Amino acid sequence: MAGDLRQNEGSRIRVAEPAAGPPPARQAAARGAPWIVVLLLVVALAWLAWEKWGPQERGDIVATSMLAFEKQNALTVFSSRFDVVAESVSTPSVGPFEVDALQSRQAMIVPATVEYRLNLSEMERGNFDWDETAQTLDVTLPDLEVSEPNLDEGQARYFTDGLYVSRDASVSLSRNNSRQASERANDFARNPEVLGLARTAARSAVRQNLAIPLQVAGFGEVQVNVRFDDE
Repeated sequence: MAGDLRQNEGSRIRVAEPAAGPPPARQAAARGAPWIVVLLLVVALAWLAWEKWGPQERGDIVATSMLAFEKQNALTVFSSRFDVVAESVSTPSVGPFEVDALQSRQAMIVPATVEYRLNLSEMERGNFDWDETAQTLDVTLPDLEVSEPNLDEGQARYFTDGLYVSRDASVSLSRNNSRQASERANDFARNPEVLGLARTAARSAVRQNLAIPLQVAGFGEVQVNVRFDDE
């Protein structure tokens, strides 16, 4: 018994020490990490390429065009500034007789401004015709709205002639000249040549106002043809 105890005391128990370095599982994970990064990069590049060159799901071009117009509601396409000349004569009366010798005359040259607008809120789907094969959008516009002439009487020039111009006569001459100037400005604003310039400006403005929104929406280079309803 004592011998067995001595023999046990003399024996040594050896415990294997762990090998240096991370466990096998961690080593495998460390070896796989670079490949995961590469895979993620490949996926990201493929996604970017698809977004840029892959097929795009585009929306309704007519709805996009109408939305671009709805945001503006009304579009001033042309403004005309011109001078209007008006002339009035006042002849005072003495009893039932007019006295030509006391006749007074006043001429006025006044700047006038007229604006031409498109009421885009009137535009409906029927005003747009999309030809996908030809990549052409035909737009039909409503009539232009012509504003009332704005007479800048603060910049008006007056020329008065007469031996004697009373205060009442001067007021009457100025009032009559303003009425004439407004009527003549209205006639000039609706002159076919001026309306033609306004319509040309309207077509150009509509093309420009549609080109950028359609490109941003992904429709690319779209040919926009613009005309008025009576053309």
